[in-house]
Amino acid sequence: MSSDHFIVQIESLIKDYGDGTSVRALDEVTLSVASGEFVAIQGPSGSGKSTLLNLIGTLDTPTSGQITVDGVDLGTLRGDALADFRRAKIGFVFQLFNLVPTLNALENVMLPLLPYQRGLGFKLEARARELLTRIGLEERLHHLPGQLSGGEQQRVAIARALINSPSLILADEPTGNLDTKIGEEIVGLLRQLNQEQGLTLVLVTHDAAVASQADRIIHLQDGRLLDEGT
Repeated sequence: MSSDHFIVQIESLIKDYGDGTSVRALDEVTLSVASGEFVAIQGPSGSGKSTLLNLIGTLDTPTSGQITVDGVDLGTLRGDALADFRRAKIGFVFQLFNLVPTLNALENVMLPLLPYQRGLGFKLEARARELLTRIGLEERLHHLPGQLSGGEQQRVAIARALINSPSLILADEPTGNLDTKIGEEIVGLLRQLNQEQGLTLVLVTHDAAVASQADRIIHLQDGRLLDEGT
C-alpha cells in the first residue's frame, strides 16, 4: 500500500522515562496504520500500550524516532501548532470517560470546541445534538454524567471525540470500566462508526473479545512489537 494511504506512520520509536536509571517503555517500534483501519493494541501491563497511544496522540513526546499523523511529522510541531493539530485531527476516548460532572451531556460534547466556536464552519450545538442523537442519546441531552449509566457516559465521551470530525480516534481501554454486555455495545458502536464513516480507530485493550472486532491486532511486550494478526 502506498504511504499516502497510511494515516499513522511510526519509525524506530523509542520512549525512555526517568532520570539517571531510565526505563525504556518503547523500544524501536515501527508501525503503520492505514486510513480507515481499525487496529487493536494488546499486551500485558507495562508493555507500552498506553505510552504508544499517548505518543500518537501528541500527549507525550518520544525520546527518539518519528511519528507522522495524516502526513504531518509530529516532531515538527510545537506549542500552539501542536495543540491546534491535536484538536483538528485527533479524537480521544478514555477508560474513565473524563466527563465534567457539572456539565450535561450536550455541554460535555461541545466543550472541546467552545473556545473556538466563532471560527467554526458549523453550528457547534447543532453538531453536538446530531452526534448524541446518532449514538442513541437524544433523550439524555440535558442529563449530568451522574444521571447516566456507565455505557451512556462512554457514549457521550465518544460523541465528544467526534465533535471535531477527526481523522483519527484513539481509544484507551474504552470498555475497561463497563460490564461485558455494555462493553460489547460500545465496541459495536465504535466498529459501526469505523465502517460507516471510514474513521481510523486505534484501540488499546486487555480484552481479547474486544480486540477480535478489529481489522488487525498488534501485540506489544516489554516495549517491543511482536507478531501481528487478524
